This record gives sequence, structure tokens and C-alpha cells, in this order.
Amino acid sequence: MTPMVTTTAAEQRVLLANISWQTFKIMLAEMGSERVTRLAYDQGLVEVMTPLMSHENSNRFIEGLVVVLCEELGLEIKRTGSLTLTREDLERSAEPDSSYYIQNEALVRGKEKINLAFEPPPDLVLEVEYSKPKIDKFRLYASMGIPEFWRYNGSLLRIYKLESGEYIEINYSPTFIPVPVTEIPKFITESRKVGEITCTRNFRNWIRSQLQ
Repeated sequence: MTPMVTTTAAEQRVLLANISWQTFKIMLAEMGSERVTRLAYDQGLVEVMTPLMSHENSNRFIEGLVVVLCEELGLEIKRTGSLTLTREDLERSAEPDSSYYIQNEALVRGKEKINLAFEPPPDLVLEVEYSKPKIDKFRLYASMGIPEFWRYNGSLLRIYKLESGEYIEINYSPTFIPVPVTEIPKFITESRKVGEITCTRNFRNWIRSQLQ
């Protein structure tokens, strides 16, 4: 079994093939939750992604902006980070960069563990992808019924909505209408010049201008 590795300044990805579901579950258990790597499994394939500084900085900053969006739009939110999303029946698993319950927040409020056999999946997941994923994340998240999927590649934020089991790209997030969240990348760029707090304040003011 020879892993294929892709390295950029933002992340490292390793693909392992011919891994059984039982072996993958053992990997999850032995690696534990106190780790920086994120794992994805799709019927025999395992992607191990290690985020580096650029990747994680973008992820964390976008999360902060998502919280501001919820505050300004009066939406509740439960941040579930890189929650391990597992579907035993499908032999699929994913750990997104960030995940959020918004529309279904009340259904999981206060829960310490989430079992997708009984609870709904997150309403929104984010993947930061400076390099090309080695597993088809569209198929992975669609199979889990994730309603909204964001992909940020370092310059563009693309928004996808699940319809009839497939993702279609849309211009506006159904969660945050009428705010054009595809403009978030310009605030990421701005934050590197003026600082994250100043930029977050500018982002809040920008949202308010969109809502007038």
C-alpha cells in the first residue's frame, strides 16, 4: 500500500487505498480526537489531510464570519467544527474543516455527541481546499444529506445546495439570503492587511448595508 501525497503551503493530503471499514474504524479509535489531521472515508479509500497555517487560518476566520452572519440575521448556531460524520450503513465518513447546525440547531442544542442515525446532519459544512481533495467530497456529503456545502480554494468561495441528491452551484447561500457570502474571500484578503478584528468589524458593517 503506497500512499500518494500532495503538499502545498496550506495542507498535506495522503490517500490510502483498499482500507476496509473495520480497519478505518480502528484507525479513528487509535488516532483519537486530540489530533490535527482530518480523515475522510469513502468505501475503501481514506484521505488523511493535515492542515497547515494558511489552511487553518482561513478556516477559523471564515468561522468567525459565519458567526457574525448568524448574529446579524438573528439565527441561532451550534458550531461542531471537524465533527466526525459517520454513516455506518454507507461505509462513509468525513471530518469537514467546519460544520454548523443553524436551521436544525434546536434539535441538537446541548448534545455532547451526535449520531447521524438519529440526528440530522449539519446544515452547512465548509471545506478549505488549497489543494485538490483525493476523495469526491460532493458524493461524500451528498450521501449524508448535507443541505449546504461551501468550498474555499484560497481565492474563491463556492456555494452548493443539495437538490435531488446532487449539489448544484448557486450564487446565494439559502441560509444567509440576501447577503452575497461569495464575497467573503475579499474580507480574508483584507484581514491580512488590517487585522482580523478590524476586518470582522468591517464585515459586520457590510452585512448591515446589505440588509438595508
